[in-house]
Amino acid sequence: MSKQVVILAAGMGTRLARPLPKPLTELRDGRSIMKQQMDNLAHAFGDKHRVMIVVGFKLEAIIERFPEATFVYNEFYDQTNTSKSLLKALRASGDGGVLWLNGDVVFDPEVLNRVKPLVENDESFVVVNQSKVSDEEVKYTLDADGFIAELSKQVVGGLGEAVGINFIGHNDKNALIARLAEVDDQDYFERGIELAITHDALKMRAVDISDLYAVEIDFDEDLARANELF
Repeated sequence: MSKQVVILAAGMGTRLARPLPKPLTELRDGRSIMKQQMDNLAHAFGDKHRVMIVVGFKLEAIIERFPEATFVYNEFYDQTNTSKSLLKALRASGDGGVLWLNGDVVFDPEVLNRVKPLVENDESFVVVNQSKVSDEEVKYTLDADGFIAELSKQVVGGLGEAVGINFIGHNDKNALIARLAEVDDQDYFERGIELAITHDALKMRAVDISDLYAVEIDFDEDLARANELF
């Protein structure tokens, strides 16, 4: 079975203030953020994966550039957050687990090689960076068994940051779908994960990639840092 990959790319990216969707922002080598992601996926999984992109803002620009993907339209892209985009994608996915990426993350190709065994084993996980903990980023804590306990921007005493690359296993997917359906429209998908952890005993591993790079592009300074790293 082909690996199922979702890229969340419906948002307007207002903080970066570009005319096109943020995933189409050009990097120093001429590729867009999303093309770098696509290349990384191909490097890790070859032709054993298929990509579904959640589109919204100026969707035609993304569809034209990546005709090999399938697409899910979040028609409420200007009124909802990543929880509802991910919900649409998971509902449209086939059997099996789903790897999903925020469409604005520039990351080391080695990240996917590191998580590949967990994907193969259908084990749910969150990719994290323990080397930095910024107040405005999604942070996490672990339970006594080493699984994710809290996952949000409001976490106090976070052990590190989530980088925007995650996987939900087949056996956990329905629980996450149900929790994403009940969260508020403006919630991030991490809220659905937290609810599934609390109420459905969801177990998600934390995969540390502190020795690699993964930069979420929100501002021009993030783009400059990403361009220095890869």
